[in-house]
Formats: sequence, C-alpha cells, structure tokens
Amino acid sequence: MHRFVFAIFLCFAALLNGEASADVKTCSGIVETRVRTDEVSITDFGGVGDGKTVNTAAFREAVYRIEHLSRRGGTLLYVPPGVFLTGSFNLTSNMTLYLARGAVIKATQDTTNWPLIAPLPSYGRGRELPGGRYMSFIHGDGLHDVIITGENGTIDGQGDIWWNMWRQGTLQFTRPNLVEFMNSQSIIISNVVFKNSPFWNIHPVYCSNVVIHYVTILAPSDSPNTDGIDPDSSSNVCIEDSYISTGDDLVAVKSGWDEYGIAYNRSSTGITIRRITGSSPFAGIAVGSETSGGVENILVEHINLSNMGVGIHLKTNTGRGGLIKNITVSDVYMENVRKGIKIAGDVGGHPDDKYDPNALPVMTDITIRNVRGERVLQAGSIHGLKDSPFSGVCLNNISLAGRVEERDTPWQCSNVRGGAVEVSPLPCAELTSTSQSGACSVPS
Repeated sequence: MHRFVFAIFLCFAALLNGEASADVKTCSGIVETRVRTDEVSITDFGGVGDGKTVNTAAFREAVYRIEHLSRRGGTLLYVPPGVFLTGSFNLTSNMTLYLARGAVIKATQDTTNWPLIAPLPSYGRGRELPGGRYMSFIHGDGLHDVIITGENGTIDGQGDIWWNMWRQGTLQFTRPNLVEFMNSQSIIISNVVFKNSPFWNIHPVYCSNVVIHYVTILAPSDSPNTDGIDPDSSSNVCIEDSYISTGDDLVAVKSGWDEYGIAYNRSSTGITIRRITGSSPFAGIAVGSETSGGVENILVEHINLSNMGVGIHLKTNTGRGGLIKNITVSDVYMENVRKGIKIAGDVGGHPDDKYDPNALPVMTDITIRNVRGERVLQAGSIHGLKDSPFSGVCLNNISLAGRVEERDTPWQCSNVRGGAVEVSPLPCAELTSTSQSGACSVPS
C-alpha cells in the first residue's frame, strides 16, 4: 500500500470501524488530497538516522532535487525510522514530507548558525525583539500543494536551549517557530507528532486553504510561548481532531500587530476549529491578542479542555484596530480551569511607541453556547473598551460549576452589550437575561 494512502487510511479508520457517525463534519474538500507516485528517500542524499550525524545538507539537497525534478503530481520525500538531526530547512511546492513510524526529524541546538529572516510585515519586527527573527525549523514561503504527514513520526524542535535563552534574557532575535508557512496555499499537515518547539509550533501566515488534522503537539507546561497552532492573517483554514498540550494557547487566531497589522490589512477569516483536546496554563481556544487585520467568521466546536488557565479567550487591546466579528464557539467541555470564558480589550503589549491609541478594535457578534465546566474557579469576565464597547455578545446554555469547597465566583463585566440565556452561575447585569429558550436575544 502506498505510504500516503496508508496515512489516509489511518485518518479514517475510526469512521470505517463505526466509531464515529457518518455525518461527522470534517475538513474534507478544503484541500485536494494528492497521492505522489514519485518518491525519494532522505537516505538517497546521504541522510543518516543515528541521532548524531547532522543531516542539514541532505535535507536541503533533497528539497532542491524535488524542486528541480518537476515530476507530474510532485514528489514524496520519505524519512525512514531513525533520528535525523538537522538544522533548519525549507520545503518546496508539490512535495510531501513523509515521516515513517519511528522517524524523528530533530533540530540541532547550534543556535549560532541558525538562519535569520526578515520580520513579518504585519508585525513590523520580531514578535519578541526588534529586528529580524530566526527562521522556523521547517519553513516554506510562496509555496503551493505541500503535505507534511506520515505514520505519526516526530518533528522535535529541542526547544529547551531557546527557552533557557528567553528566561535568561540572552536572546538576540525572536525565537524560531517549529513549522511556518508564509504566502502559501493548499497545505495539509496530518499524522505527525510535533514536540518541544522553540516558539510557536505551527504558524500558517498569509496563507489560504490549509488543513491541519490528526496531529499531536507537545511541550512542557512551563515552556514559554509554545502556542500549538496559530493561523495568522490566513483564510479557509481547518484545524481538527488533534491533541495539544503546551506552555501557551492551544490554538490562537491572529492577524497582525498594531499599526503594522492595520497597514498590512489582511484578516483571518473562514477558520474552523473542531474536536481539539488538550491542556495548558494559558488558553484553550484564543482569538488575539494580535487582531489588527481583523478576524471574522470563526467556528469553534466540540472542544475538550482540562487543567487550563482560561477555556475560551477573546483578547485585543487599544492600538490594535481591526474588526472581530462573527465568532461562534459551541459544545465545549472544560475541567479544572482557572477561568472559563474571558473576553477582554486590555490584553497584550505593543511593538513600539508608534501605535495609535485611538485605533480601537471593534468586537461584535460573538456567540458562545453549549458550554459545560467542572471545577472552574471563575465562570468568566467580559470587559470591553469604554470608547468601543463589545456588542452582540450572546451566552447560551452555559454551566460552569465551581469547586465543591468554594462558592461560585460571579461574572465580571463592563462595556458590553448582549444577552444571556440559561447561564449558570448567573451572568452579570450588563448582559440582559431573557426567558427565550434555545436562542439568545441580543439587543440591537
């Protein structure tokens, strides 16, 4: 059986075995599935999976050959079982990076020779420090039709050396992501374990038609800024059926930072996030705080969270600008969470002092429904901006039970207009309760 066909078989095995109903919604159809008939192995280019040999030249040569082979239907790069140590490398269009069971692509810890690239124009500088940024471990820019998949092999960023530099304040530039695609389209990432990213794990930015599913993302709970998946100024993205346990937000939708994001003016839109399970000291599902290009038409459903800082977190700030609109979150279960739902207009810093304090974000048409929580320390808070109140906020069928030994902590709200139906503990007075069942009645 062809390796890629085998991976697809694994993805849908549960459906074939009757473990899920036939009407389960999936990412199917967003990106055309490719079966590559042309195949090369990293060992063909001198790759050695002994965990000691540095294979940077082998990976770069393999990708170069695939780029210039121009095979019809593209080429699959096979990584066999073994530990393949390598520096960062780029991918190319019309290729599949396939990790066999037991295959590990592991980043070297030689930070002195790590490539530098320009800052993202929608951020204006590195996310952590002024200037450029270190290139992601596996990188792609201006690509189309790229697949990263396999038999649950591992991409290991060996991030502890980067985390320590961050803690010690010795970083010169912003840390590298584990995987980043820029200005790319038709991307599939599936059936791979991502672990110990130096910074954000998977970062599609300025991309369209992206599917990320059946992945596992792991990092210690104290690892700094190791977001799981951050779709950023991207459209038509589907993230589903994955387990994420990291040191920061599991999934965070972004769209640029202050005046740079406003000028770049590319929104994140048409993003679906479903059937995600995980834990983190920060947020399970987040929007922001970098929302300057706008975030619209986001669907989040069937989420299972435990041992979280915040379950659902929508966050922005003055100086951001941008429209945050039509966000729907439904069917969420959370357990042992510090705060169930947080919607805030005062989160996140600024890239510099050039931001416009009068550039106020607009947040409207937010629906959160069918949420259950146990051992939730505080149900939630919603704090809009005085000069830009959050509007059209609907809370429907939400029950967030506190710890048995403690009384439920009340909601805290300000500068918000909306409605609430069947919310426990009782929502704050700023949200007008109604007797209407099954829907939220939101004042205009």
